[in-house]
Amino acid sequence: MSNVIRVEPKPKTCVALIRGINVGRAKRVAMADLRQLFSGLGYRHATTLLNSGNVVFVDDTGETTQQISAKLESAFASRIGFSARIIVLTAVELRSVVEADPLSHVATEPSRYLVAFLDSSDWSAPVKQLAGQDWTPEILATGPRAVYAWCPNGISGGRLAEELNRTLKDSSTARNWASVTKLLKLAEQIENSPSSSSLSSSLSSD
Repeated sequence: MSNVIRVEPKPKTCVALIRGINVGRAKRVAMADLRQLFSGLGYRHATTLLNSGNVVFVDDTGETTQQISAKLESAFASRIGFSARIIVLTAVELRSVVEADPLSHVATEPSRYLVAFLDSSDWSAPVKQLAGQDWTPEILATGPRAVYAWCPNGISGGRLAEELNRTLKDSSTARNWASVTKLLKLAEQIENSPSSSSLSSSLSSD
């Protein structure tokens, strides 16, 4: 009788970016409810950052980020009461987005530097078409999993940010550079201390 050796999936630290919650008075979600949702699905160290739908967690299932995203979206709609697009990246993928920063030489103010994370590469054609246009004084650059937009006069009401939102619709969700780098720092903290019980479960202050 042969012995079957079961190989356990290697834990991976992930980041979930939830689109369109806690903007104004619509679609309000408490961060405690988000952490409970993730923990209820078996994800460890569910930790929220700010109040805009950012969750860092550890996955032990071996599922792909697309599978995790689908599971989270279904549970979110069922338990929170409305639907929201959730894009999931591994800490490795988020790190690559930060390290690939193509506009570091001009984007000097993190709050005016926008990163739109894509759910797949299917949007590469329309995004590249936008990148070929003149957005002066704004600048658009592309990466394999993200679009980078420098908005020197501010993101809100900017022509480039509005066009990205119109083109990408629910297939992306965006964060400013300050939030992106904070998320990476938190993900690396959890990644390097996966069994730590002293990690804060919420970093929700702006």
